[in-house]
Amino acid sequence: MKGTIAPSHVGWRVPAAWLTLCVVWSSTWLAIKVGLRDLPPISFAAIRFLIAVVVLLAVSAGRVSLWPLRRSDYGVLALTGILMFTVNYALLFWGELHVSSGLAAILQATIPIFGMVFAHRMLPDEPLRWRKLAGALVALTGVAVICARLLDFNGLMAFWGGLGIFVGAAGAAYSNVLVKARAIQIAPAMLAAWQMIFGTVPLLLLGFVAEGNPFHFHWTRMSLFCLLYLAVIGSALTFLLLYWLLPRMTVAGLQTISLITPPGAVMLGWLLVGETFSSWSLVGAGFVLAGVWMIFRRTGQKETAEIVAAVSDRG
Repeated sequence: MKGTIAPSHVGWRVPAAWLTLCVVWSSTWLAIKVGLRDLPPISFAAIRFLIAVVVLLAVSAGRVSLWPLRRSDYGVLALTGILMFTVNYALLFWGELHVSSGLAAILQATIPIFGMVFAHRMLPDEPLRWRKLAGALVALTGVAVICARLLDFNGLMAFWGGLGIFVGAAGAAYSNVLVKARAIQIAPAMLAAWQMIFGTVPLLLLGFVAEGNPFHFHWTRMSLFCLLYLAVIGSALTFLLLYWLLPRMTVAGLQTISLITPPGAVMLGWLLVGETFSSWSLVGAGFVLAGVWMIFRRTGQKETAEIVAAVSDRG
């Protein structure tokens, strides 16, 4: 990557930031699962990103320009924000009502697979390679195994929950590719903030209609902790850490985050709340991660937008 800072000058801060991203993005799935014990899914997601966008704007004000350069960018930001935050996270939070936090993380790890297909159609300089296609087929085999086991052993709602998370991943991937295709000129933190703004408004409205007044929810200390952890640590802080790391790490180093966080989520769910997985679900998860690794392997140099898309779509 151009502008990568030599390892001798990064000190301890780069490995600390990288490790923080791995740990936090591994834990957000569990925070969602625990918070859903008290909070309804759509409003939970909406309030999370409402707080996160306020934090991002407060941190970015006076440091970078807050506004897109072109009026046409607002339409792209609105569409991608709805796909990324309204569709993807509504399905993710609802899906986690019915599947474990670890399986949710594995299913969302399919975002690069969809992104590869969309990029092939929308970005002329990113043709579909046989190695990447093979990786996609391997990962999709894993998804099929997971969903089949959910249907057989966990019931119909678990199947629909897993499928919903999978569909949400497709929406997130299309959002990432569209942003790159349109080449929006805006600071990365503000790109995320504007997408959150456009995606959170429909979430708030839908949550109010479907789930009622947030003031009447069952607010507990644990639900408040999960909400603030997801908003401040799991969203705002991790975005800022990622953008700080971009010029300081190699592409391969950053992409390892996407391969570490799903197993990390599975391990935390097992250690902290006793989530269990059938042997077939673990086999399916292995196929998914192997396929994603095949897609990422030997990727060479990539643009900032592509790296962000590859590693920042966490729970």
